Amino acid sequence: MLLTETAPPPGAQRLAGLRATARAARRRTFVALSAAIALLTTAQLLADRAQTKEQTLPLAVLSLAIFMTALPVLVATQYVWGAHARLVRRSELELYAVAPSERARPLSRLAVACGWAVTLLLGWTEPHFFREAALHAFADSLRWAAEALAVVSIAAGVLFVIWWARDAVGMLARAARSGGSPGDPWDPGHGARPREGAALWTGAAVAVAALVGARAHLWEPGTAVIYALLTAALVCGVVTGE
Repeated sequence: MLLTETAPPPGAQRLAGLRATARAARRRTFVALSAAIALLTTAQLLADRAQTKEQTLPLAVLSLAIFMTALPVLVATQYVWGAHARLVRRSELELYAVAPSERARPLSRLAVACGWAVTLLLGWTEPHFFREAALHAFADSLRWAAEALAVVSIAAGVLFVIWWARDAVGMLARAARSGGSPGDPWDPGHGARPREGAALWTGAAVAVAALVGARAHLWEPGTAVIYALLTAALVCGVVTGE
């Protein structure tokens, strides 16, 4: 009889469900992060190319609205992901009596931190667009808010680097002592990496990187190309999250 045909040990089915929920929360986090960067970058690119202040104003408002909406959404999705991940770690420790290896955790956390850095950098440029729209008083108020946000963000970034380095060193030390939890044959999604999903994530990452490069004036794509890149980023992200 094959191992997968035997009855699962107590707790294995619950753990498989927890792992699936954590994977779904992780997908939602990266989808929200990539969508926020793609939408914010596109709005700012269009605002930067506007010919008059009347054309710039609605795009500046749209860009600010996207940024203000993205911040709580990113916080919420990452909090949910972290809560589910901690629950999975506790359950694996109870079931297998060893801590999970989670070798990809430092990389995923670093990727999220880089996404946050790009999002905040884009947000710090918001006052420029309102100044171009001739709303100087509002632009000055936004500038003060952006400077305060920059100070908080830099402090949070320093704390993150210290915490991330400490956590990564701890994981390496634990991995040297133990191989982590064993594979779970009753969890069909554990360790599975469908090629289609990897290709879609790659497509979304390339599209977002191209938009960020255009916002940084590393290249000058046409408006139609910008819309095509935005569509590719959103479609790849949404399909990946299904």
